Amino acid sequence: MVTRTDLANAIRALAMDAVQKANSGHPGMPMGMADIAEVLWRHHLSHNPHDPAWANRDRFVLSNGHGSMLLYALLHVTGYALPLEQIEKFRQLHSMTPGHPEIGCAPGVETTTGPLGQGLANAVGMALAERLLAAEFNRPGHDVVDHRTWVFLGDGCLMEGISHEACSLAGTLGLGKLVALYDDNGISIDSEKGSIDAWFSDDTPARFAAYGWHVVRDVDGHDPEAIDAAIRSAIAEDARPTLICCRTVIGKGSPNKANTGAAHGAPLGADEVAAARKELGWNHPPFVIPDEIRQAWDATEAGRKRQDSWNERFAAYAKAFPREATEFRRRMQGELPSGWSDHSADVIATIVQKAESIATRKASQNAIERFAPALPELVGGSADLAASNLTLWSGSQPVGRTGPGNYVFYGVREFGMAAIMNGLSLHGGFIPYGGTFLVFSDYARNAIRLASLMKRRVVFVLTHDSIGLGEDGPTHQPVEHAASLRVIPNLDVWRPCDAVETAVAWKMSLERADGPTAHLLSRQNLPHQARTADQIEAIRRGGYTLSESSTGHVDIVLIATGSEVALAMQAQAELKEAGVGARVVSMPSTTVFDRQDDVWKRSVLPPGVRRVSVEAGVTDCWYKYVGLDGAAIGIDRFGESAPGGELFKYFGFTAQHVVTAAREVLSRR
Repeated sequence: MVTRTDLANAIRALAMDAVQKANSGHPGMPMGMADIAEVLWRHHLSHNPHDPAWANRDRFVLSNGHGSMLLYALLHVTGYALPLEQIEKFRQLHSMTPGHPEIGCAPGVETTTGPLGQGLANAVGMALAERLLAAEFNRPGHDVVDHRTWVFLGDGCLMEGISHEACSLAGTLGLGKLVALYDDNGISIDSEKGSIDAWFSDDTPARFAAYGWHVVRDVDGHDPEAIDAAIRSAIAEDARPTLICCRTVIGKGSPNKANTGAAHGAPLGADEVAAARKELGWNHPPFVIPDEIRQAWDATEAGRKRQDSWNERFAAYAKAFPREATEFRRRMQGELPSGWSDHSADVIATIVQKAESIATRKASQNAIERFAPALPELVGGSADLAASNLTLWSGSQPVGRTGPGNYVFYGVREFGMAAIMNGLSLHGGFIPYGGTFLVFSDYARNAIRLASLMKRRVVFVLTHDSIGLGEDGPTHQPVEHAASLRVIPNLDVWRPCDAVETAVAWKMSLERADGPTAHLLSRQNLPHQARTADQIEAIRRGGYTLSESSTGHVDIVLIATGSEVALAMQAQAELKEAGVGARVVSMPSTTVFDRQDDVWKRSVLPPGVRRVSVEAGVTDCWYKYVGLDGAAIGIDRFGESAPGGELFKYFGFTAQHVVTAAREVLSRR
């Protein structure tokens, strides 16, 4: 007869065998949380291995992602398309089982985890998405959105500050369908050098109770009945998120390394694996799972029945509410609404016609105001800077503890905001955007990086984009931030020069389904730039000729972004008076421009023509465009506290400085 201990030991064995074969990995957490996983995955998790993308599935997040073999083992034995040979290829090149879970590698992986705490924050976003979709789409007698978000986490997740940001907000919003199971094993990497109490002595249950969470304390993480009772308690609580504190033994079953730091992040060793097999009573060769244990774990038939039942409910819903059902399908498939192309074209045309000279942060708000009515999936927010980021629009409805909403007041939580937005996107049904100052993108950077790694459609609205913000001084004046964001792979960074480029940037970011976008926006007003229809169309290429030389020849190319485009235009006029033909290239997105074909790039930046760039930021990245024989006008030091206009003059952001630089470059011939 197969016992629950046998089922948990199958997970332990796969974990220690895969780590041992790879000679790399973290066996301790999977071995310690195997009993918790058995209770959750076999008795409470609603999922279908044959359809990992089923809309109403429960979401499971492994926030302590270093224990990835726990998730891979669960996916394998429950029937997902993750074959045994992929378990044996753990941590190997191009396998479906990388060192930390990555979305898109193995079916059933809901998010990319590893940087501790971010999976927990993603789970908050997923639970929020479920709440908002349910409020919008469910009807009396038709609960088509009704699922939970489960997250495993460890001490490291709780030590990271992002856990405070995200869990505080989750408690405030009362996300009752979020359940976190805490692997309280008292061990972290440095435990070989001392007790974890020396650096982590928080009263975690009291901390979460203070956030407004339902807390289940002192659960024996190796007692299935106690774990089951705790989970049932969490399910019964619908007004607050739940933290279940499970006391576990890291590396359980390892006779010499259990409950030590040695079990955390290294293979147990061949001798210890053999000893653990004996200790656990697991008398099977490496990677062998007996058929009766596989059958007991197999969730395919139960998953099919769950989804079939939901499909019947959804069919009834679709019959009663056909418009809502069609909209729900569209949203969950990530498709833009029919008529989007015409609507977005009309928005751009309207903004072109208005020809406003305004700050690009205000232009961004205007674009949201026009795009948002056609996109009910758009969910905004700001890190306590809504009045400065201008992320609110007339249809913004604050998200609260109940009911629908489309705007999250995140509070001063930049990192948490970014990771929660990732969770909203990962869940499906939403396009999230959120704002803070560009300089504070540093706080959110790792979540921005993960959005890029996961290729999520998330929009980061980053205002006050230069020393032009003025009196707040160098602590608030970004100089290196545009450059640092541009080097993140798969992140599109836009720094528009006026309302038209801002609107196009928004259109591009909303249509982009394979990655995030950062909008870098000005505090100060910027002049409208006149364009032809072809030039407006060319904005989407990231860099284009805004103003051609009128002297009949191009002696020099002036490349600029954002507020500095106006300086380049002024310099062009002054150079013309001296008989110098200057082309002005606006490059609102270097990242998008770099993806264009060589024909386009050469048409904008003709080979052999000298170049000068001008941007109120660090200069290093601009030499790839101007070359060593060109000039990059920028600021390679921190700013000062003074009015923005004075700072631009003080640091040389004037048309005359651009003219002087152009003449100096031309004189080198």
